[in-house]
Amino acid sequence: MQTAASLLASAERRSLLLPDRGVEIALLDWGGEGPIALLHHANGFCKGMWAQVAEGLRADYRVIAMDARGHGDSSRPTGSPGEVFVWDQLALDVLAVAEQLVSESGDQKLALGIGHSMGGTSMLGAASRRPELFGRLVLVDPVTPPPPDLEPPIRQTRVDEMAARALKRRADWPSIEEARVWWKERDFFAAWQPEAVDLYALDGLRSRADGSVELKCSPEVEAAVFGESGSIDVRALARRTSTPCLWLWARGGNFPLPFYQTLVAMMPDARLEELDAGHLIPMERPDLIVAAVRGFAQSEEVS
Repeated sequence: MQTAASLLASAERRSLLLPDRGVEIALLDWGGEGPIALLHHANGFCKGMWAQVAEGLRADYRVIAMDARGHGDSSRPTGSPGEVFVWDQLALDVLAVAEQLVSESGDQKLALGIGHSMGGTSMLGAASRRPELFGRLVLVDPVTPPPPDLEPPIRQTRVDEMAARALKRRADWPSIEEARVWWKERDFFAAWQPEAVDLYALDGLRSRADGSVELKCSPEVEAAVFGESGSIDVRALARRTSTPCLWLWARGGNFPLPFYQTLVAMMPDARLEELDAGHLIPMERPDLIVAAVRGFAQSEEVS
């Protein structure tokens, strides 16, 4: 198994300027001779968290991971959080990146879009607008807020709780080594693979002039994204998406299986697979994602 540093070093760092979107999106491009797979991370994280999955998929795809606006090495557009981090805007960023990558490659579509948590919902939002642009989708425990017309008091309470927790997140440390030690002592990171912790340190932290480090995605940005999660109706996105889609539900995650089953049933070509992991599957069991992607591709070829 390669180290986190070698996995990141094997990818080209580049960015896409999206002038119509007012943002520059940072990418990690692991290359490969196959068709393009575009990967999108969860809220508060970064493109480097996909490195272990990329290692497993490079034989079949040209794997490219993106940073969301305000995350990692991507820029943050000007404007209030309520404007900048509306989830429709996150989905439109994915769509713009996908369109530019397809234009560069000369392909007719992306072979695969993979998104985790917020990234999964954003990927679904992009594909709902242009289903023909994506060959297949794999949604890794995507965020599925209750529909806007259901249980509004409980719904808003949950959104507010997530945003409040994000604001309390520690954001800086005297050194990268001390950040690693601090994370490894927290229950949140207990199920992470050691390489995932290192990937977070190497791609998710920014060095300051005095040698200290800080999260590239600030708690304020993460909280703003959570705060705007109620702005989407996942049911509407599912109904509009005809792209073949695999939903991966984490048994130890945060979202109810029956709602996933309802969403899958709304789509013309979708299936559901349960994974024995927590919500942070790319950090805990990247091998399960690789196996699911390969199985999904094979099933599509047979059908």
